[in-house]
Amino acid sequence: MIGSDCLNQLDPTDVKILLAMIRDPRIQIGELSESLGIARNTAQTRVRRLLRAGVLRPGGREVDLEAVGYDVVAFVTIEVSHRELDGVVAALRLIPQVLEVHEISGRGDVWCRVVATDTHNLQASLRQVLRIKGVIRTETVLALHTHILYRTEPLISGLARASGT
Repeated sequence: MIGSDCLNQLDPTDVKILLAMIRDPRIQIGELSESLGIARNTAQTRVRRLLRAGVLRPGGREVDLEAVGYDVVAFVTIEVSHRELDGVVAALRLIPQVLEVHEISGRGDVWCRVVATDTHNLQASLRQVLRIKGVIRTETVLALHTHILYRTEPLISGLARASGT
């Protein structure tokens, strides 16, 4: 179950489970089942199935967006009228496909990571960005392949080695 095939096989309960786990990564199966009004065994079975399908990454708390149909990743650099920066950031927060936003130095003022289901969906998101008051221009770069996912373990391992633990 990868890509749009998986997306088509997610039912409303699966989506509610994913949302609950995103909103509270420390939620326990008992709390999950209670909050969704489903049996504990059902919650456990569903979570295991989402893990096996690759929708949840190992560890079970991070959703693999590619597995649910968002397999286009773009990095957008935005030039902004500086008086409008706060408004631009607030407007970007309202676009669901915008995963993260950083104020940057160098070329451009704001950098965002955007996901989409296909290039048409990406184009629609980019048009939303361009309509934001204060956006002067954008530059978009598509990710062709992710070689290293976001990670923190090497840094924390280095801290552990440095502290002798």
